[in-house]
Order: sequence, then C-alpha cells, then structure tokens
Amino acid sequence: MVLVGQFLVFQIAWFACVLGAANGQVGWGLLAVGVVLVLQLSVSAGRRVDLALIAGALVLGLVWDTFLLRSGWLVYASPGPVEGWAPVWILALWALFASIVRGPLAWLHGRPWLAALLGAISGPASYLGAVRLGAGVFPDTIQALAVLAVGWAVMTPLLTEAARGLTVQDDAAPARHDRP
Repeated sequence: MVLVGQFLVFQIAWFACVLGAANGQVGWGLLAVGVVLVLQLSVSAGRRVDLALIAGALVLGLVWDTFLLRSGWLVYASPGPVEGWAPVWILALWALFASIVRGPLAWLHGRPWLAALLGAISGPASYLGAVRLGAGVFPDTIQALAVLAVGWAVMTPLLTEAARGLTVQDDAAPARHDRP
C-alpha cells in the first residue's frame, strides 16, 4: 500500500510541476516536488542511496533535456533561468522520478530489458502528456517521440541498475550510527 501511495504522490507532484510550467507558475510545481522529496527521504531506510540516485538523475536530466532543447526536439513553455539549458522544473521532475526508482519501480531492478521497454513507452508518454498540457511543444512530434523512446530505453535501465547496485553496496556496508 505504501508503494501505491508513493506512486500517487508522484503523480500529483508531476501534474503540479507540469501545469505550473504550462501556466508560468513554476514555483508551485517546485514546491510540490520539494515536499514529496522531503517526505520520501524522511521515511527512507536508504537515504544516502536515494540522495545519490537523485543527484545522478539530476545530472542525467540536465544533459538529456538540454540535448533535447538544443537539438530542437522540444521547446519548453517555461524556459529556465539560463537560456539553452534545461529548465529547473524539468530537473525537479528528474529528481521526482529518481525518488520512485527504489520504491514503486524496484521490481525493475535486475530486469534491464523490461526497464528499457517500460522507459521506451512511459518516457515519451510522459513528455507527450506534458506537451498536451501546455508545458512544451514538439516541433516534430513523431521524430521527438522516437528520440525520446530511444533515450528513455537507455536511461531507465541505467537508473534502475544504479539503484540496485547502490542498494546492494549500502546493504553490504558495515552498520553506521547516525551522528547528532
């Protein structure tokens, strides 16, 4: 039941972020994502792993969405503070996605082909949903969706396998005591 709750909260924050970007109110989406991340990290048994995944996803997202923007595959309705770079709200969505890789998406760990298939379908669907809600524009929808499918077919297993590897390492590490 916890996993269903995590997924529902993820969806609510996703909509807040996308609708905020579509309406030039990016702050509300960032606030929603921030609240979700704080809540999820506060109950996480593997906080260090989750933070490492979020950091890795932010770097991956910055590179990927900047590539999409500069290649002309996608134009954002609410661009970022630095022209030509992925906007902050899309990076918040990357952090949000990373927050469910060890929870609701943990069943993909060790199944890279399934993760690739899910990524090839759900990644483009997510971007298409955001575009349809007004958060961006595809100059050429079919080509953009094809590029997104290939990219997410690679990135999803990267993130799920990173989560699996980090979790195994964290589980194998000697017990640590939290410092006050």
